[in-house]
Amino acid sequence: MNYHDALRYLYGLVDYEKRRIARYSPREFKLDREFQLLARLGNPHQAYPTIHVAGTKGKGSVSLMLAEIARAAGLRVGLYTSPHLHTYRERMQIDGEPISRRAMAALVTEMQPLVDVDPELTTFEVTTALGFLHFAREAVDLAVMEVGLGGRLDATNVITPEISIITSLSLDHTELLGDTLAEIAGEKAGIIKPGVPVISAPQQTAALDVLRAIAAERDAPLTVVGEAWTWASLGIQPDGQAFRFRRAAGDSDFDGEYHLGMLGEFQQENAAVALAATATLARDHAWAMPRAARAGLARARWPGRLERLGQQPPVIVDCAHNDYSARVMLRSVQQWFPGLRWVLIYGASGDKDIEGMLRELLPCVEHIIVTRSYHPRAAAPYTLADLCARLGQGAEIAVSPKQALEQACQHIKPGWGILATGSIFLVADVREAWHHVAALQLPEGDWIDEPWDAPQYEAGG
Repeated sequence: MNYHDALRYLYGLVDYEKRRIARYSPREFKLDREFQLLARLGNPHQAYPTIHVAGTKGKGSVSLMLAEIARAAGLRVGLYTSPHLHTYRERMQIDGEPISRRAMAALVTEMQPLVDVDPELTTFEVTTALGFLHFAREAVDLAVMEVGLGGRLDATNVITPEISIITSLSLDHTELLGDTLAEIAGEKAGIIKPGVPVISAPQQTAALDVLRAIAAERDAPLTVVGEAWTWASLGIQPDGQAFRFRRAAGDSDFDGEYHLGMLGEFQQENAAVALAATATLARDHAWAMPRAARAGLARARWPGRLERLGQQPPVIVDCAHNDYSARVMLRSVQQWFPGLRWVLIYGASGDKDIEGMLRELLPCVEHIIVTRSYHPRAAAPYTLADLCARLGQGAEIAVSPKQALEQACQHIKPGWGILATGSIFLVADVREAWHHVAALQLPEGDWIDEPWDAPQYEAGG
């Protein structure tokens, strides 16, 4: 099969990424299926060491930072993330390069007879196995694996990693993972393995209590950033930001100043988590060194996360998809552009806390344009407009993100900028529209899949 045949085959499997399910449970998500498929493939996930990253916010950024740190140390590094912005191939990268169309088509063709043995295998389960196999065939030295949804029953949770990481937890996917922070923490803590060190971002008490209990039960040493390690901002710089990182008790080789290429003060917390993980790994792995950490953090870039597309006026896109992430993102935007007002381009998945997000965003907005991405779960624009009206602010409707961007450019005034947010799908569509409208420089080559392969699945951030 060719590349597009391979995509159609993957999307033709059971796909919880596109349809809603009532509850995240062993009835729908079974690790046995993943273990059995991997066994038929020769257990490729055991061919290299791994790092496992779960969380609500920041898990993609932390995964990228760790991959860049390991690359800076000279390792050949696989990075598995979801969802993607422009092409499915972004989900499995080696040294920053997505899997090629040819390689993906060849591996899916090879896997098909082994996948068809079990008709219950899902798109994400097969994609995860594909990532493991790709990394094994390409002989990576290390793979950083980001959890798709939850943790306990996620298809990535078949590994015994060198270290487990849990980033900031908040209420998200409550219909699947639980209605309380403690329930969500329990699902995320499912990645904790007996005896394997765990690094946690700062957490609310309800979540941290659960993480401590499960880590103790599994005899997994737990390090909490904000307690064992601290950081302090040194301010915004022309090409990023700087912060100071240090061990709370005693000196460490990792103490000192770091430059971060990504914007947003919240990324300092993510960087601190990545640094704490690197310092822990340094006890047993020679590659985990401060020099590599500094180089990796400085060059890390995560498209669509507080990314500036346009200069004058500023055009900012961010994948915030719940009220917490919107609040944190907006605080960073206001620090970056103090006093600026915004034309908001907004679109969201129908199962998100849309009202909570809009309540965070509307106070800094002069004009709202609501639209929808091409994803099947996207909320209808008229629904978003009605909600804006109930919150006391009218909204203009655009039939597509491209039209929304064109309309936003017409409304812009001195002292205003354009801010597009609400979901990764909306951000991907705006980035592609900007490429055509304002000649955004994106990577050369086939970086966008066919229109029917719109960006997939907002898997927990």
